[in-house]
Amino acid sequence: MRSFWGLMKAYWFSDRWKEAWTLTAVIALFTAAASKTSVWMAEASGDLVNAIARFHDAETADPLAYLLSSAGFLILLVVVKDVGIIGLRHLCSTTLHRKWRSWLNSRFNDALLDANHTHFHLQNGGVGVDGMKVEPPDNVDQRIQESIKGMTGGAIGLAMGVMGVATSLFFVGQKLIEQSTAIEGLSFLGTYGAAVLAFAAVAAYVPLNTYFALRMGRVLERLTNAIQRAEGSYRAELTTLLRRSFHVSAARGEDVQKKMHARLYEDIDQTWAKLNWVHTAYQSFERVYNFLSARVVAYLPGLMPYVNDNISLKSYVTGAELVNSLINQCSWFIDVMPAIATLRANARRVTGLAVAIEEVQHPDAFYRRTGCRDLRYGAQNAVFGLTVRDLDLMHQGSEATPFLTIRNVRFRRGEWTYVKGASGSGKTSFIKAVNGLWPHGRGYVVFPEGVRTFYAAQDVKLPQLTLKELVCLPDAVDRHADADVASILARTGLGEFADQLGEESREGGVWDQVLSGGQKQKLVAARILLQQPGLLFLDEATGALDPVAKVAFHQAIKDNCPGIIVISVMHETSPPVSAAGVPFYDSVMDFSGGGATKTALAARPSAEIVETASTARPPEPRRLRLPGAFRRR
Repeated sequence: MRSFWGLMKAYWFSDRWKEAWTLTAVIALFTAAASKTSVWMAEASGDLVNAIARFHDAETADPLAYLLSSAGFLILLVVVKDVGIIGLRHLCSTTLHRKWRSWLNSRFNDALLDANHTHFHLQNGGVGVDGMKVEPPDNVDQRIQESIKGMTGGAIGLAMGVMGVATSLFFVGQKLIEQSTAIEGLSFLGTYGAAVLAFAAVAAYVPLNTYFALRMGRVLERLTNAIQRAEGSYRAELTTLLRRSFHVSAARGEDVQKKMHARLYEDIDQTWAKLNWVHTAYQSFERVYNFLSARVVAYLPGLMPYVNDNISLKSYVTGAELVNSLINQCSWFIDVMPAIATLRANARRVTGLAVAIEEVQHPDAFYRRTGCRDLRYGAQNAVFGLTVRDLDLMHQGSEATPFLTIRNVRFRRGEWTYVKGASGSGKTSFIKAVNGLWPHGRGYVVFPEGVRTFYAAQDVKLPQLTLKELVCLPDAVDRHADADVASILARTGLGEFADQLGEESREGGVWDQVLSGGQKQKLVAARILLQQPGLLFLDEATGALDPVAKVAFHQAIKDNCPGIIVISVMHETSPPVSAAGVPFYDSVMDFSGGGATKTALAARPSAEIVETASTARPPEPRRLRLPGAFRRR
């Protein structure tokens, strides 16, 4: 789906091809029926005009009956076409729109949330396989929702227009040829003279105006793309504001935020003004074009035969209506050029996202194009714990030098390590690299085999799920009994919510709004106790808790997760201890000067569980595999 046409045809060649082609065939049949009905309507219009013209003609036996029957038949055709055929076609086309959009949305959803953590890597720029620079796509939410919706709807409308042109050329053209007469000066064409003149008028009038419409359409496409980017950025900033509204309020940052919003909206306003001018010019052009089509061009081809009394008024009006119908169908591109411009702009947004996703499907290859990427991951017997060896982390750039170097560190089973260091010393980068989420570097990370990892961060964002689903994440709720979840909530200080496991909100507020920062971190503790990981990363995961709650957090893990390896980043000068004064942590890992040293805490014997940058190595891993932040091992 890297190209426009690849994106257009993907659904029709997917596992849901029967659904796609069935709906397409039904829409095509209704479109053909609508075109054939247009021919009958043209004939009925000619008959009605003839009935009006001959109303006072003495040869007309019953002029009123003739007039009423002609008008009634025309009205019946209008109802059949517009209510029946066009209405049912609209239902089928909107159904196709809904199903196509759903399929595309699921494909992008699967691609973003795959085992490679594509949604994470997508936020890093790099270089594509063609050597061109790849920028992180902006406003992914807008691309997946609005752009896909607009693109699929526009494409279906465009396809129906093309079908309409083809069927109208067939049915209307057939009728024009059928009632064609000879034209003076074009006698060499015989009886096809009138039909050739009609086709010539359409061929001369429509393409020329379509050319002007295409030129204006390109301008509309550029401006539509620009306003989509501008509106996406403005909406993203509003969403970010709502997520950090407390911080803005506490810092009294409303004035700064207002200026930021004003600057972002100014971009929208200026682009919108340009777009309005172009739309106004296009609408004026379209109105003049449609008037000339219906009142001048459509009546010119049959005028000469009518003046020469070679055809009747009925035939003249019928022919003019047929030509007008043909012009309308062939002018469909002109009528919907703004929609086509929007379609192309949406498609460009969607294909841009598809290209960016495909570029990062293989993270190692993607990151190697912009720097060193030789991070290897393996597994070893759980008794040897976690080993990090010859690790060098660096930023983007082929000549980049490591900002963090760790030669050999081992975390044994049951060992708790307290990580400290100044801001920017590499603590979080180290944890990201261990979890396979740092882009550039080299080294070996060997995990204990058969254990589960869990990463807990300081900033906890809760999706709109039931309380039980939030506790069970990332597991499915049916893997854990309600009684077990309620018991764990009580043990972690959230027992007051245990009777609301099936609720997505409390007193009108979703859980992300109801729970305080400290309660969210207690919820994380409940997840840890429920899932029993063997390797736990705590990245400031107790920052919102008071000293007593921090002790309770650690004590709950110590009591309920035997044999767990804990690697905890904190900013405290010393790690917490239990209520009885017993240290929770066995070792400390100090980040400074571009490296890290791991030593035993004085209160613990260190010979069996800790070493510092030693040359001792555990047995070689039996197999290599890239870990996920919450993957079972």
